[in-house]
Amino acid sequence: MELDHLAVCCTELDEGVAWVEAALGVSLQPGGQHARFGTHNRLLGLGEGLYLEVIAPDPTAPVPPHPRWFDLDHAGAPRLSNWIVRVDDLDLALRTAPQVVGEALALSRGDLAWRIAVPPDGSLPFGGAYPTLIGWQSGVHPSRRLTDQGVRLTGLTVQHPQVEAVVGQLGSLTDPRLRFVAGPLHLRAVFLTPDGEKVLG
Repeated sequence: MELDHLAVCCTELDEGVAWVEAALGVSLQPGGQHARFGTHNRLLGLGEGLYLEVIAPDPTAPVPPHPRWFDLDHAGAPRLSNWIVRVDDLDLALRTAPQVVGEALALSRGDLAWRIAVPPDGSLPFGGAYPTLIGWQSGVHPSRRLTDQGVRLTGLTVQHPQVEAVVGQLGSLTDPRLRFVAGPLHLRAVFLTPDGEKVLG
């Protein structure tokens, strides 16, 4: 398991982009559309192998006949909602992950192809405290397509009332930037930017 990206979910993409840009002091770059879920995003590179996405329902896309991923049918105001971890073998990871993580779906956009675990009801595992699992299959990783603006993640605090249950399922994930604490559900990310330390969450 390796930290792959962070997601800011919101009802309106422009509102989410403005929220992140005001907080971090840098501009986000174009992302793309996700036809299966009727969503679109904007991106920020955080160095090799890591990025931040702002994702929202796409008003120009047909409403999907099933729940959107990342609980985006109930997104509301912009917030740091969940984190995504990449694995080499998604099927193997799902055999040992909590059942609430969901089922593997195959998706693609352009030359990018990936498989990602999505619960059938579109919910976030442990409300977003447990990571979404992804396995990249082809194409250059999104972080390598983005202009480096000198922003780096220095810390991610995951807070949950049952934090022991979350941590107990993440035995193969070791990242010094991660911190797990007991308490009301909340995610908080700290970044080093060209203008100093900034926070989302």
